[in-house]
Amino acid sequence: MTAVIRLLCPDWKICFVARMPALRRSQIIALTISSLLFMEQLDGTILATALPAIASSLHVDPVAASVALTSYIVGLAIFIPASGAVADRFGSRTTLMTAITLFIVCSILCGQASSLPVLAFGRMLQGVGGALMVPVGRLVLLRSVAKSELLKTMTWMMMPATLGPMLGPVLGGFITTLLSWRWNFYLNVPVGLLGLYLTWKHVPQLREKQSRPFDWPGMGLAGGGLALLSFSAEMISHNTKPYWLSASLLIAGACLFLGYFRHMKRCPNPVLDFRLMDVPTFRLSVLSGAASRLAAGSFPFLMPAMLQIGFGLSPAQSGMVVFAAPIGALCSRLYVPRLFRRFGFRAVMMTMGWGGALTFGAIACFQPGWPLWTLTLVLLASGAVQAIQFSAYNSIAYADLPEERMSNATSFYSTFQQMMLSAGICVAALAVTVSRAVQDHPQAVAADFRVGFLVVGALTCIAVPVAARLRPDAGANVSGHRKK
Repeated sequence: MTAVIRLLCPDWKICFVARMPALRRSQIIALTISSLLFMEQLDGTILATALPAIASSLHVDPVAASVALTSYIVGLAIFIPASGAVADRFGSRTTLMTAITLFIVCSILCGQASSLPVLAFGRMLQGVGGALMVPVGRLVLLRSVAKSELLKTMTWMMMPATLGPMLGPVLGGFITTLLSWRWNFYLNVPVGLLGLYLTWKHVPQLREKQSRPFDWPGMGLAGGGLALLSFSAEMISHNTKPYWLSASLLIAGACLFLGYFRHMKRCPNPVLDFRLMDVPTFRLSVLSGAASRLAAGSFPFLMPAMLQIGFGLSPAQSGMVVFAAPIGALCSRLYVPRLFRRFGFRAVMMTMGWGGALTFGAIACFQPGWPLWTLTLVLLASGAVQAIQFSAYNSIAYADLPEERMSNATSFYSTFQQMMLSAGICVAALAVTVSRAVQDHPQAVAADFRVGFLVVGALTCIAVPVAARLRPDAGANVSGHRKK
């Protein structure tokens, strides 16, 4: 066969390569950034499936083990505000490679942890790496593509990144069952090394020509306030005593944040610029996305715990069930650009807001002994709904922002995105804790986790009236939608 091809076309290799669709530079960058998202998403979903095993190994309550999730997000919250300024000063490639290296080192530290506080500390440092990794990657993408190509390029970026949560529950379940939960962290090492190589080879070294003075006072006030508020929410959600300590942290965090608002008004380049909320599409994306991300944050905590603790499944079995949600997300991404071009951001965001609430309500109705395939169908729908929602939020947020505000916008948006994910875990844990106390359960049972799904599902409904405030043609320069 090869001889015939050579006879008919001596330059067959050139012909074959010429017929292959060449990837554009923006697509190569998007796929490189998606490898970093892959590592972060893989890490999060693997850990969620392994939480009951971690709790057993470290001799702590399974609900208390959720601190391994929230401590990571605390690290993100403290340092994400500085991500844009750091990238502007030191360059995007340098910042990303440093962040990936820190993420790898901290993954090894977490794998060696012998107690929950050590694990939480390692996860917080790992969050610092994530704080400089994902937002800066998004900033590189925003500065490398035209707005008319943003939705399509975001879809390119998110499709490989979806493999992380798709493989995470399965890998986490089998690794935890066959080896140990510690190997879930060690898996980040080869993925991180691949990310380092791709970043060095493909990511441009972008930086501001004139670096602005860094807002150190604002960093201390905003980062400290967010950290204290996160710690107090974590303590309250687990009914941690003494109560005066969590109340003191809550008040101190609120005071620091109030101090930051006073500082921001007289700072020319604040680390978190709330004046971005004056842009309608950015403001509504932040607020509507906040409600939806409560659900996204709570899901990795509630779903595996309910299946393993409430229904008696093994980590491997629960991983196979949770596997359905990322499959739904991956399939739906193929139609995202066409969907928004046909109906526009406003209509889709409102519809998906109701869809998110309904799927969480359906999960809450599931009872032990019911066929698992019925839950799998609901999880497929839930994954598709969340994928469409976040494609909308991540695209329309930047639709009307000028180039010079992109750096501040990515830091601001990523900060509140991660805070809402953390809040989702805390709200879910609080709902489970209150349900246990009211029903006098010594240990959490399936009914307690169903209460968590109902509470979070009800809160996601807030996304609908917020999205309704968008103009029908909002974000048309990104989606290509035109009102008929």
